[in-house]
Amino acid sequence: RVARKGNDTVENKTDSLDLANCKLMTFPVGIYKAMRSVTEGIHHISLANNELKSLTSRFVTTFSQLRELNLAGNYLHRLPEEVTSLLHLRAINLSRNRFRRFPEPLATVTTLETIDLEENEITEVPVEKLATMASLQSLNLRANPVGPEVRLLVRPLVPFDLLLSPEEPVPEA
Repeated sequence: RVARKGNDTVENKTDSLDLANCKLMTFPVGIYKAMRSVTEGIHHISLANNELKSLTSRFVTTFSQLRELNLAGNYLHRLPEEVTSLLHLRAINLSRNRFRRFPEPLATVTTLETIDLEENEITEVPVEKLATMASLQSLNLRANPVGPEVRLLVRPLVPFDLLLSPEEPVPEA
């Protein structure tokens, strides 16, 4: 099936699960059962703009073939350690959540190309670990109160695009 969006022709993806804007507080357990036979084929999941406070290890292990995961606009402050088992994950959107520090498990996902953490409360970033992520192309940390050491993460030290908000001017005493 093909859907039309403006002038663009968009393939109707059967490898996607879109549960955005559903006011979900947890991932619906019934979906695990309903989709048991097709979870391996799910490559894109959007749970954006819900009320999720956490992601379970079951979610991560069930959808092990994920390539893109959109969790923007939730109340997440950590990710399960099992995220390290997502061997195909290329993009994750965690913008507009409640992270205070960079979700460490992501630093070991070698396939990640894009990490969006815009509008969180992140002050700490594992600079050394990020510098070793060979596939990483873009890390968005805009609108986070990151420390000055993150601002030192400039090319050629890191091979990816680091997006930060402009530095606030220091008020004079």
